[in-house]
Amino acid sequence: MNSISSRITALFIRHMQQAVGSLGDLWRTPFTSVMTVLVLGISLALPATLHLFVKNAHDISKQWDSASEITLFLKLSVNDKKAKNLVQRIQLYPEVTKVKYISAEDALREFKILSGFGQALEYLDKNPLPATILVTPLKRFSQSEAAKDLLVKLEKEREVEQGKLDLEWLSKLEAMAQLIEDTVMGVALMLCLSVVLIIGNTIRLAILSQKEAIAVMKLVGATDSFIQRPFLYSGVWYGICGGILACMVVAILAQYLSIALTQLVALYNSNFVLQGLSFNECCILILLAVLLGLVGSYISVSQHIRTIEPTAD
Repeated sequence: MNSISSRITALFIRHMQQAVGSLGDLWRTPFTSVMTVLVLGISLALPATLHLFVKNAHDISKQWDSASEITLFLKLSVNDKKAKNLVQRIQLYPEVTKVKYISAEDALREFKILSGFGQALEYLDKNPLPATILVTPLKRFSQSEAAKDLLVKLEKEREVEQGKLDLEWLSKLEAMAQLIEDTVMGVALMLCLSVVLIIGNTIRLAILSQKEAIAVMKLVGATDSFIQRPFLYSGVWYGICGGILACMVVAILAQYLSIALTQLVALYNSNFVLQGLSFNECCILILLAVLLGLVGSYISVSQHIRTIEPTAD
C-alpha cells in the first residue's frame, strides 16, 4: 500500500516539475509565446463575442413576450355598453390573460397629447377614432402562430372592425438571432481548427529546436511519453493564457458596447442592459482553449517525437 502511494506521489511530483518546467520554457521565448497567446486570444474572442450578441438577442426577445398583444379596433357604431359586453366575453376566452378597454374619447385625448395637434383636432365635428380593446394572450398563446389563430377568432366578433397583431418585427429579430447563432457555430468551428493548427505548429518548432536534446534523452533511456509531457503542458499553458486573454477582450468589448447601447436605449425609454459573459461561460471558454491547446500539442508531439532517434557518431 505504501509503495502504491509513494508511486502516485512521485508521479504527481514529476508531472508538477514538468508542468513548471514547460512554463519556464515559454518564459525563455517571450516573443513567440506572447504572439501565440495573442493569436489564440483574438481567435477565441471572435466567436465568444458573437455568442454574446446571440445571448443578448434572446434576452431582448424574452423581455418582449408582450409583443404579441392584440389590438382590436371596434366599429364606430359600437357604443360603450356594447364594447364593455364584448370585453366581458373576451375575458372568458381560455387563451386570454388580460383585456384592456380604451374608449373613443380616451383614444382621442391620448392622441391629442402625443400628436401635438390638439388645437387642430378641436375643429373636428365628431371623433374619428374608434374604441379599441387591447388583448394580452397567455404565454403559451403568445407565440406567432398561436397569436395569429387567436386574432382570427377575435375578428369574428360582430363588434370588431379590424384586428392588428404586430409580430413581423419580432419574427425578423428571431430570424436574425438564429442566423447569427448559426454563424457563430460555423465561425467557432473554423477558428477552433485554426487554434489547433497554430498550437501544433508552435509545438513543432519547439520540438525541432530541441531535437538534439530529445535524441540524447532517448539515448539514455527516456520514454516517448516522458519526452512528450513537457510539450503537452506547453499546449495547456497556451490554452490557459489564450482563454484568459479572450475573456478579457470580450469583457472590454462588452463594456465599450454597453456605453454606446445605453445612449441608444435611452431614446426608447428602455432599461435594457447588455449582459457580458458569466463566470461559468468564462470558465467554459478557458476550458475549451485548454482542450484545443492539448489537442494541438498532442497531434504535433505524436508525429514528431517518434521520428527523432539518436544517431551513432
